[in-house]
Amino acid sequence: MSVPRASRVYLDHAATTPMVPAAVEAMTRELTRVGNASALHGSGRAARRVVEDSRELIADRVGARPAELIFTSGGTESDNLAVKGGYWSRRDGRRNRVVVSAVEHHAVLDSASWLAAAEGAELDLLPVDVMGRLDLAAAERLVDERTAVVSVMAANNEVGTRQPVAEVARLATAVGAVSHSDAVQAVGHVPLDFAASGLDLMTFTGHKLGGPYGVGALLARRSTALTAVQHGGGQERDVRSGTLDVAAIAAFAAAVEVAVAGLVAEEARLRALRAELVDGVLAAVPGARLNGTLAAADSLPGVTNLGFADCAADSVLMLLDAAGIDCSAGSACSAGVAQPSHVLTAMGVEETAARSALRFSLGHSSSRADVRALLAALPEAVSRARAAAAFV
Repeated sequence: MSVPRASRVYLDHAATTPMVPAAVEAMTRELTRVGNASALHGSGRAARRVVEDSRELIADRVGARPAELIFTSGGTESDNLAVKGGYWSRRDGRRNRVVVSAVEHHAVLDSASWLAAAEGAELDLLPVDVMGRLDLAAAERLVDERTAVVSVMAANNEVGTRQPVAEVARLATAVGAVSHSDAVQAVGHVPLDFAASGLDLMTFTGHKLGGPYGVGALLARRSTALTAVQHGGGQERDVRSGTLDVAAIAAFAAAVEVAVAGLVAEEARLRALRAELVDGVLAAVPGARLNGTLAAADSLPGVTNLGFADCAADSVLMLLDAAGIDCSAGSACSAGVAQPSHVLTAMGVEETAARSALRFSLGHSSSRADVRALLAALPEAVSRARAAAAFV
């Protein structure tokens, strides 16, 4: 029998986090109104005001100009537009390389792989160290005058490691390549300033910071050319056609405002909670291992990846699920076959160990009670999973 949703412990905020009340209120308000933001009549102009006020607020909070913010349906679309649109805008007979880190989200990795397979791009993956940090020396070697686009995420979605995106932007600028960063996990959780970063493009989304699903943004400097991926009405600088979701955009703006306003205090609170979680797990579960780093300068405040030797992560996940605790396995699933995490294997984690990893991610609704519930349930779950694995 499953545990009722209302009584569950939610430790999967890196997948999606609950909407904050201000975002729910903003979205509910706009859902009661009518008006296409591209229409010229009064209702359309009122909708457009909501969109542009939201654009100004969001841009201000992330260190961008309003004209640099392109609304999209979320992180995946923004990443596709950045990687493909950036590549097509720079590609010529001499410049046909795409350089991305080996630990990117699949929205970036798969876009880059598609360009290699379908468009003849030359793809290079940048290595990382055992903590998941970018090898800058390798980046300096691989980013050259043949490079069209470089994409390195601001912070990793599986292990929480932050990357030196300003240095990546500097390397790209020096050779005339487009620089992009997937900042989906970072915006609203750690300080970010688009103007100061030197990046040409940056991705983020609503549902990772207390807003709704289905809305996100791509920041694009006005001087950065982008080739459209989808075509239609010419909305959003003629690079992202489609009717704007006014209610979702209003909620997105409300969530960004709440997240950025409370960022300093919330970051400190989550780092303390995460330290309690990690210390507790390492003390209570023999053979538990931290993947990544807890250093504040190099990590997100709420993301923890832990490996449990001699058992399968999926088994532990399901036992925790039965106990009312939501978390995430550190693996992807392709065609119904579990695969070891590409992030962990890029970090040098052996395949069997990579298959034992779980991600516990904290967010604005997380509490010490959630951590204590995990610490109470996890030792037995791991013990049972290990016992089951011994008979396989």
